[in-house]
Amino acid sequence: MQPRVLRKPVGDRLPDFPWDSLAEATAQAKSHPDGIVDLSVGTPIDPVAPSIQLALAESAAVPGYPQTKGTQRLREAIVGAMQRRYGVTGLDPKNAVLPVIGTKEAIAWLPTLLGVGEGHTVVIPELAYPTYEVSARLAGADVLRSDSLLKLGPQPVSLVYLNSPANPHGQVLGVEHLRKFVDYARRTGTIIISDECYVGLGFEGEKPVSILDPQVCDGDHRNLLAVHSLSKTSNMASYRAGWLAGDPQLIQELLEIRRHAGLMNPGPIQAAMVAALEEDGHETLQRELYRHRRDMLKIALREAGFTIEHSQAGLYLWATEGCDGRETVARLAQLGILVAPGDFYGPRGQQFVRIGLTATDERIEAAARRITEGFGK
Repeated sequence: MQPRVLRKPVGDRLPDFPWDSLAEATAQAKSHPDGIVDLSVGTPIDPVAPSIQLALAESAAVPGYPQTKGTQRLREAIVGAMQRRYGVTGLDPKNAVLPVIGTKEAIAWLPTLLGVGEGHTVVIPELAYPTYEVSARLAGADVLRSDSLLKLGPQPVSLVYLNSPANPHGQVLGVEHLRKFVDYARRTGTIIISDECYVGLGFEGEKPVSILDPQVCDGDHRNLLAVHSLSKTSNMASYRAGWLAGDPQLIQELLEIRRHAGLMNPGPIQAAMVAALEEDGHETLQRELYRHRRDMLKIALREAGFTIEHSQAGLYLWATEGCDGRETVARLAQLGILVAPGDFYGPRGQQFVRIGLTATDERIEAAARRITEGFGK
């Protein structure tokens, strides 16, 4: 007699991990005589500001359990930074913000924690950060790729992910576009999750805005959650330091579940977050470093015949030669440059590559030189 099946295997629930398919290109790029320039991921490489490191160290001896909701000072620092940096008003530090252990973890479990599951539909962008799809699959929900409300039709939708500035292509959604999704949430009760981890990295065109900006939501945060991170603007990816902000009812629901599950930021990390949020100078400096690297790569790519689409903000250039992106990955790997193929992010990305800005000035200069010499002749 066959044993009873007690669970669904992970392989049946989740897509393949995309970076596993880059093993050959990685090996090729590493063989370059001048070494690899890895522009395939958005991992910060610049040092964490000394003030943040000091705050972490000064809290290292505290022995007690931290609060899931975060210290009062952390919650106030989150509210203050969102107002100063992004113009978000009306957030109550008592009940409208919640620190999380990195935003990838938060996004992966948001549908599940919010009661979305089998028989529900989660909408993700047509080109999307892979964890949006993973989050829906973990919850057992159906996934629909769409950038337009018109494509949703009459079907009920439980949750919609927005991402502006967007990963992978750096597109910025304007106020009027965001307002349409807010109106949709009001009419249908759908939860809108706005991933705003790159909102502090605008470089050209329309300035990125939060879905919680009063221009967008008129100060009414019902059914709206914004996702923020210190990984990109403060180089704190290793700290796993992020937060959610928005609808107090949703925040309190998530808080209760996360308390039961023991999902809490370590105390020293909370202290480091306060230091990062209360001082804006290091964030401004980091944005200008990325601007410089972006300009070098952008010039080289265009001189080599690449077309760059969107890429107004964020940590990536979305580029194409007009052929399959995997071919471009292979060609760049021969030059010792590793990039991500656009098909990682959805079918519409098949002819593109995502090129990160997260390398030192010296490595970015090397990549620009190799692209100019290898493609431009």
